[in-house]
Amino acid sequence: MRTNIKKLSFFFFTIVVLQSCLLFQPSASKLNRRAIRANTSYDAIIVPGVPFVEKNWDLTMQMRVLWSIHLYKKGLAKKIIMSGSAVYTPYVEAEIMKLYAIAHGVPEQDIIVEGKAQHSTENAWYGYKLAKNMGFKNIALATDPFQTRMLYRFGKKRLKDMKFLPVLFDTLRTLPHSNPEINYEPLKVKEFTPITETQSFWYRLRGTAGKHINYKDGFQ
Repeated sequence: MRTNIKKLSFFFFTIVVLQSCLLFQPSASKLNRRAIRANTSYDAIIVPGVPFVEKNWDLTMQMRVLWSIHLYKKGLAKKIIMSGSAVYTPYVEAEIMKLYAIAHGVPEQDIIVEGKAQHSTENAWYGYKLAKNMGFKNIALATDPFQTRMLYRFGKKRLKDMKFLPVLFDTLRTLPHSNPEINYEPLKVKEFTPITETQSFWYRLRGTAGKHINYKDGFQ
């Protein structure tokens, strides 16, 4: 009986979350236009991480990294903040994405690593906090449209001056890309336990909603 109640609770919670994420949200193209009107060049863009599996250049990771490279090379971003710790696999997501960006021609000095975040809301919060503490003023989140919708309300509530530069697929399809070989072994965390073994499903769900962030620990 208790199991059925948990399943029903999860079902209704999921419906509410999806509705709040997907309804009444500006389109990706509209958000891009707003962001570009606000600033012709951003001091930094934040790119949320994706779990890395050995030799697997994940399509979502590829999409986010290539989009950030496009924004950088177009002059819309001066620095790229890659965000994400070793969460589901023993590789720090931000470090892996940094290697791919370097392999595609972005200078290492223009890539910043945020290696604490475990959830999407934490990618946005810790990336933004790092950018502010480094003295950056104009900051945007650059990720796929679905994750943008997930983080839109969070950003408007917690990071009010952060803009959004979601992936435009029509543009992404025209960008040159490759599957570079990278030396990922040095980035492997030796003593690693996946988040699925250290946190319950419900605890992780609360993390996705930003419930584990200490918002009182603000910016310098």
